[in-house]
Amino acid sequence: MSANSGATVEDNKITFQSKHSEDLFQKISAGTARVGIIGLGYVGLPLTWTFFEKGFQVLGFDVDEEKIRHFENGTSYIRHFGLQKMSKMAESERCEATEDFSRARDVDVIIICVPTPLTENREPDMSFVKGTLNSIGPHLRQGQLVILESTTYPGTTEELVRPICEALSGLRSGDDIFFAFSPEREDPGNQDYETATIPKVVGAEGSDALLLAEKLYSTIVVETVTVSDTRTAEAVKLLENIFRSVNIALVNELKIAFQKMNIDIYEVIDAAKTKPFGFMPFYPGPGLGGHCIPIDPFYLAWKAKEFGVDMRFIELAGEINTNMPRYVISNCIDALSERGKKLKGCSVLCMGLAYKPDLDDDRESPTYVMMDLLDDKGATVDYHDPFIPVIRATREHAKWAGKASVRLNRETVSKYDLVIILTKHSKIDYGSLAEWASCVVDTRNAIPVKGNADLNHVWHS
Repeated sequence: MSANSGATVEDNKITFQSKHSEDLFQKISAGTARVGIIGLGYVGLPLTWTFFEKGFQVLGFDVDEEKIRHFENGTSYIRHFGLQKMSKMAESERCEATEDFSRARDVDVIIICVPTPLTENREPDMSFVKGTLNSIGPHLRQGQLVILESTTYPGTTEELVRPICEALSGLRSGDDIFFAFSPEREDPGNQDYETATIPKVVGAEGSDALLLAEKLYSTIVVETVTVSDTRTAEAVKLLENIFRSVNIALVNELKIAFQKMNIDIYEVIDAAKTKPFGFMPFYPGPGLGGHCIPIDPFYLAWKAKEFGVDMRFIELAGEINTNMPRYVISNCIDALSERGKKLKGCSVLCMGLAYKPDLDDDRESPTYVMMDLLDDKGATVDYHDPFIPVIRATREHAKWAGKASVRLNRETVSKYDLVIILTKHSKIDYGSLAEWASCVVDTRNAIPVKGNADLNHVWHS
């Protein structure tokens, strides 16, 4: 690191520009730094556990009273995050949760893990980040490190986080307070990786901040990867998810073309992935779900316009993926038409509300879009999901709040004119489902039909 950019490293001796950063570095090294996690959801809760497990004192912040109660009682509100972890944190004096954001002054490190959705116009909705900054800003003090982990557009830390914090606290970046960005890389339900075993990318404003952030994360994760600044770190997460979005759009478009040619896209993918190099399998579906992949490409496309750049390739991929629910609806209409029925007035069962298998995570689930489209076309809509017994209120699909998952048995399924498989949960017997249902549209290849004449009532979409 250059001497004129702050901290320097010479002969394994670190020299800091600021006494505050030097003091905080010593606290982090000794494991005595107090860590505050803002946002106790799918990212913040596992991160809280990881710091706690490594011996840090952790204070969680959230505006959701229910999450705070769960935290205090040691009960889990995220299915894949076990009760044992929750109870250990609840029983320990080293870990607690609060709604009082003035307590930001009590911690040495503040990590922000709040949602960054899109507006109705598909522009970044930074209201959660701004709300957090406005809540903690007046309570910031000298010697703190503030890190944003929420996925966002390049420039957020520099143009939004730092200015708001400096204005509200009167502190100066690099001298009094320090800023960094480290993109979250959580993959809910992944049995092979957890927070501690996933490398962490870190970018910061100045070398003092970078050394602090790198030291902090190196104490809890298997590897840290430092980059030149916060903009670069912010761009890393976008690339990771845009890569997936574009490739999913590709196989979605191929699925549409291959279906017209009477070619099974899944058979094509299975054969192609036998190539040991130069190919990575992606799979089609009814649309994208989760908090990242459906949203992140639009963050970059929005920011690029500020520089006069049109991200046509990325926007096209987003358009293809966004339109997949309508493609599925068209197949539903065709499937019902073969049986002399129309979608209007039909009863439809949507199988799966979670956006990925074996989770209770329904964020940005394409099933909600499907249910809205079916309802708009006059169908009666129900759903079944073993992990989501009742639909929680969402901003975009509020009308479904409180609706309960129907029982899954022959008697229930046989009453529906159409069953649409939208999530492939491992605990569901899709062979029995195919026997019980009179008409099935399968968007997840849950019921392979190639060469089986008894399954002519099952459509792949």
